[in-house]
Amino acid sequence: MIENLIDVALLVFLVILAITIVRIRDLFAAGMMFAIYSLLSSALFAVLDAGDVALTEAAVGAGISTLLVLACLALVRRYEHPTGGHNLIALIVVLITGALLVYATLDLPEFGAADNPAQVHVGPFYIENTYPDMGIPNMVAAVLASYRSIDTMGEVFVVFAAALAVYALLSVRPHKNMPGVRRRPVKRLKSPRQAEADPPVAGKEQAP
Repeated sequence: MIENLIDVALLVFLVILAITIVRIRDLFAAGMMFAIYSLLSSALFAVLDAGDVALTEAAVGAGISTLLVLACLALVRRYEHPTGGHNLIALIVVLITGALLVYATLDLPEFGAADNPAQVHVGPFYIENTYPDMGIPNMVAAVLASYRSIDTMGEVFVVFAAALAVYALLSVRPHKNMPGVRRRPVKRLKSPRQAEADPPVAGKEQAP
């Protein structure tokens, strides 16, 4: 009962955050809300006993993606320019897609029921064969590291690619014509030979 209340509360917060993100014009605040949305999604996955998905969501969604958003905001204006009118076609497509997804969930078995296929067929197989096959007492670690090793490797590549993208974005020097970017003049130090070759400036005394 308590877990169901927690799930419903997290889902309500996610819906409220999603609506707020769509309506807000402050891009910095929207980026922070995206990070909170990812953290709440990670908490929801953790409550549903999906630890690996929760860890990935927290690392990529709340961590690397937030850094990428903040790095992008350093190159653009902070506030979104309002656009007039509404895209009715996009709204209709979203509503139809959402209705189809909700309709598809009606055929799913009840979560946590003892007669679910995952409980009857998949679960007993891993319980009986994980330790004899892998020698690892932790079934979750065995599934992630061995049975689902290719999927885990793909997740590692996604995290690594996201980290490279953030590093590449932070390494790019902003162009002077980019909106919202103020470029400071860079003072270059002269070598001793160049300093000796330059003529003295009027009104300034040269050091001995």
